[in-house]
Amino acid sequence: MTEVTVVQGDLTKQEVDAVVNAANRAMRGGAGVDGAIHRGGGPAVLEDCRRRFPHGLATGDAGWTTAGDLPARWVIHVVGPNHTRGETDRSLLTSCYSRALAVADELGARTVAFPLVSAGAYGWPKDDAVAAAVDTLRATPSEVEEARIVAFDRPTYDLVAARLGV
Repeated sequence: MTEVTVVQGDLTKQEVDAVVNAANRAMRGGAGVDGAIHRGGGPAVLEDCRRRFPHGLATGDAGWTTAGDLPARWVIHVVGPNHTRGETDRSLLTSCYSRALAVADELGARTVAFPLVSAGAYGWPKDDAVAAAVDTLRATPSEVEEARIVAFDRPTYDLVAARLGV
């Protein structure tokens, strides 16, 4: 059973098998988490995205690349729904978490660090983003031993910790 934990910090500094990137459909870098992953991982991440995902990735899906210069071994890219543009199907958000765990299982990753997918620039209401993350990570069968939610700030950490009951 996967243990879901929370830390406050920088996703790109997590020493885990894989970090999850909240990517855009084009898979070519961007702002927020996506930009931080690409800056931290260096050009190898973008090169692998271009090679493995020449046409990008669908909303709700996941795929992996090298982590380049990050301390993790892999980046698992997910494309969350953009709530601010009217993409409000919650199943696409939860799919990001379950698909990321499935990809982690394929890779043999046992520790995975997650951001709150779609909760930043994509405008998903934060309370529901936390519930979707925690509930899906807890309910999805996986060989991942630790699914670590990395909160960028203290208020987000507090929301996740409350949902986890810690």
